Amino acid sequence: MMYNKKKKGMIDLLQVEHVTKRYDNILAVDDLSFTVNDGSIFGLLGENGAGKTTTFRMINNLLKMDEGKILLDGKPITYKETDKIGFLTEERSLLTKLTVKEQVIFYGILKGMDEKTILEKLDYWLERFQITEYKNRKIKELSKGNQQKVQFITAIINDPKLLILDEPFTGLDPINVELFMNVIKEFKEKKSSIIFSSHRMEHVELFCEELVILVKGKCVLQGKLKDIKKDYRKKNIHICGTIDIDKIKNLQGVLDINQTPEETIIKIASDDYIDEVFEIIKKGQNITKFSVEDPTLNEIFLNKVGEAYETKI
Repeated sequence: MMYNKKKKGMIDLLQVEHVTKRYDNILAVDDLSFTVNDGSIFGLLGENGAGKTTTFRMINNLLKMDEGKILLDGKPITYKETDKIGFLTEERSLLTKLTVKEQVIFYGILKGMDEKTILEKLDYWLERFQITEYKNRKIKELSKGNQQKVQFITAIINDPKLLILDEPFTGLDPINVELFMNVIKEFKEKKSSIIFSSHRMEHVELFCEELVILVKGKCVLQGKLKDIKKDYRKKNIHICGTIDIDKIKNLQGVLDINQTPEETIIKIASDDYIDEVFEIIKKGQNITKFSVEDPTLNEIFLNKVGEAYETKI
């Protein structure tokens, strides 16, 4: 697997090199390589069972890899090195009989922090996430959304240099999603590196500069998001107005046509076919929009995952 060429001055915080992990006869991660630069947001994507969680656990030194190596700041990740990492797991990992305060103190001490510093940071984050009144409440008494906030606080209480977020917006309403997004952006601005995983591709597009897509533990697509979109030749033409759908359907290079109450979306094989479509569109009525756009990451994800299954990766 070739690594992306880095800009001058960019430093690899995390290096995952030819990592393989098996569970008995199941190949969970297959020769996976990628790097995460200082102060960047990296997307690790895939369906359920693709190997994302296994990879996160190996980065956190919770699982031993069978082959390859993982380096943080150029060093193998030991228990000491994990103090620099924050990990928000997809599944709930809170001790529900503890209070919020007790839970965060517990995680902070595991990260080598003193109790005074933990409590100062806890008060800041409770206020930031608007849950100060829950400080002495038991975890089990909180809603799922507020439990997610507490879990996020446990992941960032140590100001991690590397922050791993596995489905961070689970159980959150749009207002709290926006709150989480702002905090994630702040950590990036402070030069923390972030590995982000989500099934919501619109969230990935907002954050991630580079990404890897896994299918059954194997990388099927890797690179900078802008380059992936550029190299993926298919385009979408968005049109508002009355057009001759039948004529467009018969054009070479037209792959699909979707109509919504607001617009018509024509999918074409590449931008080589834009002019032919435009010749028909300009004869339509009340045309108020003709916009050629790159496909969404969701389209690319579905296509690459589908291709991988077709070739029986």
